[in-house]
Amino acid sequence: MSRRTFRDGGGFEEAAAYSRAVRAGDHVAVSGTSAPGGDVYEQTRTALTKALAAASELGAGADDVIRTRLLLAHGCDWEGAVRAHREAFAGIDPANTTYFVAGFIPDDVLVEVELEAVVPPR
Repeated sequence: MSRRTFRDGGGFEEAAAYSRAVRAGDHVAVSGTSAPGGDVYEQTRTALTKALAAASELGAGADDVIRTRLLLAHGCDWEGAVRAHREAFAGIDPANTTYFVAGFIPDDVLVEVELEAVVPPR
């Protein structure tokens, strides 16, 4: 099975030895993606855009996404996060888990997005 990776140049990728996204065969996994600054809705919208761009680098589009995860800072506005998710995936409706976590690196992150996609043969 072929394996390809994509890094978007974030310093933490190098420090922690991980890729923003990995494609193995027809499966694409995007690491937790954040966008510090702004409210939960803006952070989620921007993080989803970044995650989808990383998936696109490996051949996956929004229609190929089968699962998403929204990790939220404890007590933040979950409704803003799910509104941004709905705007990105309405009609695609991937499996999703949304949950609160203890915190993030860096501290001003309110949400982190993960996604998985399966790319059909073209």
